[in-house]
Amino acid sequence: MPHLKRYSMPRFWPLAKKGNIFAIKPMPGPHPKDNCIPLQVILRDVLRYAENAKEARKVLRGGKILVDKKVRKDPKFPVGLMDVIEIPEAKQYFRITVNTRGLLLKDITEKDADKKLCRINGKVTVKGGLYQLNLHDGRNILVKEDVYNVGDSVVISVPDQKVLKHYKFGKGEKAMVVAGRNIGVKGKIRDIREKKNMLEKAMVVLETKGGEIQTLRDYLLIGEV
Repeated sequence: MPHLKRYSMPRFWPLAKKGNIFAIKPMPGPHPKDNCIPLQVILRDVLRYAENAKEARKVLRGGKILVDKKVRKDPKFPVGLMDVIEIPEAKQYFRITVNTRGLLLKDITEKDADKKLCRINGKVTVKGGLYQLNLHDGRNILVKEDVYNVGDSVVISVPDQKVLKHYKFGKGEKAMVVAGRNIGVKGKIRDIREKKNMLEKAMVVLETKGGEIQTLRDYLLIGEV
């Protein structure tokens, strides 16, 4: 089905739930459908580069929109956390970040558009003594050093995917909550509470400006964000 009903779309999409029944449905891709924004919605409803869906599709077909340095023409393409959107003709650059409501666009410089922060969600050993890191945005990168762990973050260059910086998960590190009821909150890790059995989940105590909060380890993105 090419559309989804508006009452079931993510709350951070800037679309009215009344008036129209359907909204464009994100295509399967690097981000889950409940944690992304289709390019058509970004162009028409966020950036106001188009008055309607037809105009948005025309802009995309012209190859004028880049996501992580790659031209994207599908209006259903899902853009998610830490992705970089570029509009070269207008010299505008944006990064997808989060606040208390969910995903939003943040203005960045042309220099910052060459890199992105990614969370390591998985790690496997492959042939040749290399390690494959599975990142939160669906990409996989190969590294030689066994210094990266699940939960760490890396800053990579785009589109060549070279590791520029490594943030280890641990006490004292800066982090941002990217899911759950405390989404958008930033702070420093004060304590890590590992799970003691299969029924528990690893928790983290975060020091924030508003006091201490507790959140799931899997909800954190480590690094300068």
